[in-house]
Amino acid sequence: MKGKVVLVTGASGGLGTFITQAFLDTGATVVGTSRKIEQSDFANSNFAAIPCEISTPAAAQTLLDAVVARFGRLDVLAHTVGGFAGGQTVAETDDATFQRMFDLNVNVLLNILRASIPVLRKSGSGRIIAIGSRAALEPGAGVGAYSASKAAMLSLVKTVAIENRNSSVTANVILPGTMDTPANRKAMPGEDFSKWVQPANVASLAVWLASDAAKEITGAAIPVYGNA
Repeated sequence: MKGKVVLVTGASGGLGTFITQAFLDTGATVVGTSRKIEQSDFANSNFAAIPCEISTPAAAQTLLDAVVARFGRLDVLAHTVGGFAGGQTVAETDDATFQRMFDLNVNVLLNILRASIPVLRKSGSGRIIAIGSRAALEPGAGVGAYSASKAAMLSLVKTVAIENRNSSVTANVILPGTMDTPANRKAMPGEDFSKWVQPANVASLAVWLASDAAKEITGAAIPVYGNA
């Protein structure tokens, strides 16, 4: 991955930190963005922190403009931003919760895709890797808004894959089950953590999807469910 420029959204998050580090370990230049991120978060000269809120199309475009201005290219988009809400049935779900899930899990992705795809097409080997959820394919009770938004996210990435079949850009989604992060352990202290998905394994898969070995894989929804 030396010579490649990777943009990781949500780079300071529970999974984003693993994905950022995994790409840095390959020798790639990694631009990490999130609402609060600092250069000191990763002790690597190939890391560049750009604090940014990508909830609007304009902000996402500003971010991409900054990446291109500084590095001249973008080869990989690894999108890890998302949100979760649960505990209510569909009948009980209020409008604000439903909209918030689509804002965090679909609209933010749409913003960064529209800004990054034209740049990725120029790289000659553009890669889009989005982190979805098992719930996109297997919805459960009490998480209707979340599941619906993740299903929409999956559909959006699959559409991008189809639209770019004749270009050099691939687009794939990783669908983890419950991941072993500090936040999830705190939220579900009674669960068996040994059955959960390890973030490092998801990060390794993301790096592989960005490699030349995966250049023929596009439009895939890859399940990573652990032992649950």
